[in-house]
Amino acid sequence: MIFETENLIVRKLVLEDLSGFHKMQRNMNVMKFVDGNVKTFKEHKKELKSLIDKYNLPNNNFWIYAVVTKKDPKFIGTVALIKESLENEIGYRFLEKYWNLGFGSEICKGLLLYCKQINLKKIVAYVVDKNKASVKILEKNNFILVDKFINEDKDQESKYIFNL
Repeated sequence: MIFETENLIVRKLVLEDLSGFHKMQRNMNVMKFVDGNVKTFKEHKKELKSLIDKYNLPNNNFWIYAVVTKKDPKFIGTVALIKESLENEIGYRFLEKYWNLGFGSEICKGLLLYCKQINLKKIVAYVVDKNKASVKILEKNNFILVDKFINEDKDQESKYIFNL
């Protein structure tokens, strides 16, 4: 276990997560604010194996973890902690059937506490402005809007920062 919240457990991904991972990653509603691309089962299996293999790399800066509920510990989503240049970026994604249950806000709070425990000083989050739910989660968790720009997909996107 990496960390837990009141209702959720964050742990390393395992191959047994493939079915849920594929279901989440192939859902256009989930992916429309990410990259809009959906892949095949075979491509998702390869992607999942690659994410799992990263756990063993020295100096790994790309951590994607599984989110499961404490009630029924099967895969419901992912959280990300990615270090790019000088920034530590967080992200989260859930199977659509788990939207609007408060899990996004709960996992964001848990991720903030975890980042503080591992001595990060500042984290960033990028969100497409049309993704109103994620904007609301970041603002509810006291992230500060620091930049707005047009991304490569021609969407308005915002950068938020949280100082730990």
